[in-house]
Amino acid sequence: MPFFSAAAANAKPRRSRLRRAALWATLALACMAIATMLLDLAFPLPLPRARDAGAVVVARDGTPLRAFADRDGVWRYPVGAAQVSPLYLQALLNYEDRWFFRHPGINPAAMARAAAQWLRSGRVVSGGSTLTMQVARILDAEPGEPRRSLWAKTRQMLRALQLEAHLSKPQILALYLNRAPFGGTVEGVEAASWAYLGKPSSRLSHAEAALLTVLPQSPSRLRPDREPERARVARDKVLARMAQLGVWTRAQVADARVEPVVARSLQPPRFAPLLAQRLRFANPRAARVVSTIDPQLQRTLEDRVAAYFSSLPERTSAALLVIDNASLEARAYVGSVTFGDAARLGHVDMVQAWRSPGSTLKPFLYGLAMDDGLIHSESLFVDAPQSFGGYRPGNFDTAFNGPVGAASALRLSLNIPAVDLLDRVGPARFSARLAHAGIDLQWPRGAQPNLAMILGGTGARLEDLVGAYAAFNRGGIAGRVRYQLGAAKTERRLLSPGAAWIVREILEANPRPGSVEQTFDAGGRPRVAWKTGTSYGFRDAWALGSTRRYTVGVWVGRPDGTPLPGQYGAVTALPLLFETIDSLPRLRGDAVPLPPPSSVRQIEICWPLGLPPDPTQPQLCQRRREAWTLDGSVPPTFAERDARLWSAGVERFEVDARSGLRLSAECAREHAREARALARWPALASPWLPADTRKASRLPPLSPDCSADGRDAAEELRIEGIDDLATLARAPGSATPLRLSVRALGSDARVRWLLDGRWIGETDGRGRFDYDYDFGEPGEHTLTALADTGAWSRVRFKVLR
Repeated sequence: MPFFSAAAANAKPRRSRLRRAALWATLALACMAIATMLLDLAFPLPLPRARDAGAVVVARDGTPLRAFADRDGVWRYPVGAAQVSPLYLQALLNYEDRWFFRHPGINPAAMARAAAQWLRSGRVVSGGSTLTMQVARILDAEPGEPRRSLWAKTRQMLRALQLEAHLSKPQILALYLNRAPFGGTVEGVEAASWAYLGKPSSRLSHAEAALLTVLPQSPSRLRPDREPERARVARDKVLARMAQLGVWTRAQVADARVEPVVARSLQPPRFAPLLAQRLRFANPRAARVVSTIDPQLQRTLEDRVAAYFSSLPERTSAALLVIDNASLEARAYVGSVTFGDAARLGHVDMVQAWRSPGSTLKPFLYGLAMDDGLIHSESLFVDAPQSFGGYRPGNFDTAFNGPVGAASALRLSLNIPAVDLLDRVGPARFSARLAHAGIDLQWPRGAQPNLAMILGGTGARLEDLVGAYAAFNRGGIAGRVRYQLGAAKTERRLLSPGAAWIVREILEANPRPGSVEQTFDAGGRPRVAWKTGTSYGFRDAWALGSTRRYTVGVWVGRPDGTPLPGQYGAVTALPLLFETIDSLPRLRGDAVPLPPPSSVRQIEICWPLGLPPDPTQPQLCQRRREAWTLDGSVPPTFAERDARLWSAGVERFEVDARSGLRLSAECAREHAREARALARWPALASPWLPADTRKASRLPPLSPDCSADGRDAAEELRIEGIDDLATLARAPGSATPLRLSVRALGSDARVRWLLDGRWIGETDGRGRFDYDYDFGEPGEHTLTALADTGAWSRVRFKVLR
């Protein structure tokens, strides 16, 4: 009993001491925890901020297009462990830190080994740093501080513990993969792999993985582009360690040792630089932006554009855009001839610049007119001098073609028929339809849609035109070009499937320059619906073309808007368009015509009426044409504007059955009347019609005993100043050009003067027209006077040497 009492008495103080010790330990731990928290708050982790980071824009396969350095000028290509080659991760973890996934940031065994080696040898043999400590050093290094000083190591250890407390192991590893120094301004394994090896870090060989593993230990001394032998020796140490540990077989290591150290000079990538800049601005917080660009095609076309336009005058630039029709994704984007070329204003992105579109809007106009039921593919137009409310357009080559079908007018890019058609569709309506489909047009301040827009009197962008031209191979559906992988697709209907098919058929039937129609294409080249355009004053040269799979647009000009004389679409831009199309991937069906949709039918029509032939009145069908019609609509030839000598269409009258003379309502004697009809051509077409055609459209003379019916031509034009079939020659020994001084008598209307079909001037009424012209080689010429009323006259003359 006393023994137990004594033991119990001794146990009480012992428990009391244990409780006090536990309390003090708890308080100490709490104080340490509080101190740690306060230190953590006072010295937060210097983790990189997204806004301070650089960025990289890559092609669709991950190939870097352009890297944007951070605020310190450092280049990084963000990458995760899953995107890096397993060979690199094996080399890194086994050479640098085998226990990375097990230690808390510090490896006591490695630190003890390093300390013992230091004490024995008096120098640092191995550092004992873990990957976490290396990340801490990368993030928290003081400028100029020795890497292996006692204070530096202590701070690295504390930061390493702090990193492990805040981040997971994969997060710490990702920081190393993206922040490890590799020499120069390159950081991160992905940037180093592209900079030195020209390949992604996912495709490293054993030797390359070992090289990039050791390079951060001394990035300046081991740079493979400057010190390949030192880099090889360091690489082989890593290979030896991998063989020693049994991570890689000795055969693999032996093969890797044979591989030479070959590195490129450090150069940041610069492909599609203007697109990359555009995507960077559109995604300011993204470290990696994936574009839709095909890197191989981009390189090829950049080189081709630079070579193609190297001989053009100074300040000349060009732009080229290639898109995939199915996805509307850009496959190649060349915004200028040479990025950074100050003389050519290479920093200006002409893919998205506002420029005069020239004649490139014409195919959409013809397609919309077909959808409206205004025309079919062979509707009759008159390419002759005309006035549209005071607006008097001319053709690019100043010549006129007279009567022409819609398909030919579009293929030849004739201006008069296009303005005539736009006047009937309505400029405001046409502009609204284009805007709905994604073709935004730019107008001068205070200007409204007008007839000049179809000849380039507005502003458009290459990317919008390319997205719209794709509609010809997308069933009439246009869309906005997509530049970023995964971007939303924006599509709008521009034309009906039938109208798109007809316009595409018209444009595809236009032979390539230098080729002969209806010849066999042994190369199986794709069918191309193409169109060129040239703006006023040779400021913009365009060529756009669409195949089954791709749509390509080319622009050439000067970004400052100054003229480029002698350069126009068919000469400057079109050859590059076809070179580009011929270099694109092909499918077997690209050269095979597509069948028309059910809404399209080919029928026979007649000129001048534009209607199907009437078997009961064969005289009304003067020229037969095969026309594509839409939805069964066969619209007639347009009625003529203004007051002409007569109106195009069917002219019905009566004649004397025996004499064939025309009869009016009042005649002095009885006649055996017979109903007749003839088809009249538009009055302005008369100068271009053969004599027999004009005769077939002329009313028979009125019978002498009948009163006038007002159907005879009221005006007859006559040219004064030169006789028909005259011969002209300069005075002997004179170098003075011949002068024509003529007047058109018989009309007070405005008169256009054409020399060999080309417009050379105009006069009011009977005003005198003086024209100095060096006719050059001797030969025959034709001078035509054409009044607004449709009255006309012509004289032929010969010029001697």
